[in-house]
Amino acid sequence: MANFETLCVHPLGKEKEFADSVTSPIFPSVAYNYLDSDELQYPGFYSNYNQKRLGRIIAELENGVWGMVFSSGMAAISTAILSFVQHNDHIIFSRDLYGGTWKFAEQELVKRNIKFSYAENTLDSFQSVLTDRTRLIYIETPANPLLNIVPLKQIAGLAKKHGIITVVDNTFASPINQQPILHGIDMVVHSGTKYLGGHNDLPFGALVSNHQQHKEQILSTAKMYGGSLAPYQCYLVEHSLKTLAIRIQQQNKNALAIAGYLAQHSAINRVYYPGLASHPEHVLASEQMKGFGGVLSFELDASPEDIIVFLKSLSVIQPALSLGGVESLICSPAATSHKGLTGTQRSHLGIRDNLLRLSVGIEHANDLITDLQQAISKALGK
Repeated sequence: MANFETLCVHPLGKEKEFADSVTSPIFPSVAYNYLDSDELQYPGFYSNYNQKRLGRIIAELENGVWGMVFSSGMAAISTAILSFVQHNDHIIFSRDLYGGTWKFAEQELVKRNIKFSYAENTLDSFQSVLTDRTRLIYIETPANPLLNIVPLKQIAGLAKKHGIITVVDNTFASPINQQPILHGIDMVVHSGTKYLGGHNDLPFGALVSNHQQHKEQILSTAKMYGGSLAPYQCYLVEHSLKTLAIRIQQQNKNALAIAGYLAQHSAINRVYYPGLASHPEHVLASEQMKGFGGVLSFELDASPEDIIVFLKSLSVIQPALSLGGVESLICSPAATSHKGLTGTQRSHLGIRDNLLRLSVGIEHANDLITDLQQAISKALGK
């Protein structure tokens, strides 16, 4: 396997399917002759050349057997889940989840009488909620927004022992920093809108499986619920993926520098970043990750009013939703991604009102640190 810098630019090696073009062509067609094809054709899903090609590329990056792309991360997540559970089945979710996944569990799974439990980030916790109806274990690691880490090999081993399918949301890490399939996980999902797209302008989702036998089952569910990605969007994703490795490397470097700076600042109560030795799962993260990612969170020792002043005083870092792009973005999880939870629920998860999530971009680290410093000074005089 080539190094990631090369693999991102040349994901399928020297393969030249059409003339000698360096870039892949765009085929808008969703109508295909089925008479001479051994593959089941799904109009708008995986039958299109660009959809198939992009699925192969992302599978290659994740060390999977095959991949599929969607119009959103939630389309990929819901397809991965609904393909393998039915009435009266049981799912184990890791405790810390993206807000959309949490809402899907709380509001949609209950309509289908699908049971679920939440586990802490330890093997014992997952074992304690295991039932004879458990069909799926769904993990997010690093998790949003406190960057908690789940032990992938241990959970994969537990699942295999009981014949349970495992799914990992690898959005925060990206395949550059973490490849769950190499740790025994069956399936990986991405909100590709984040790091894979990388420019805050391209919503899509992705799913990669380590098992060929799951393909038809997943494709059937995908067709039923919609959410296919248009050919031109597939081309734009492939275009963005060419710089994925170098973007992630810079974001890793910047985030570590900023986390170190904030950890020493008197106005910061706590910094959450797995690259810091102070993170409770730093050793585990070092074992299963190649880099620690571009997202960190921190608690600013300030009132709600002062936090607003701080956010409005930033000049390079932008208060905005989303993450993973080349631009640095910051938000309050309590007011955005986890707004749908009650104060008690957020408190149970450790998400305080003064918590801020920073998605570090590719700007120079010194400029980002200077921006944080001047905004803290304006808000708190420190």
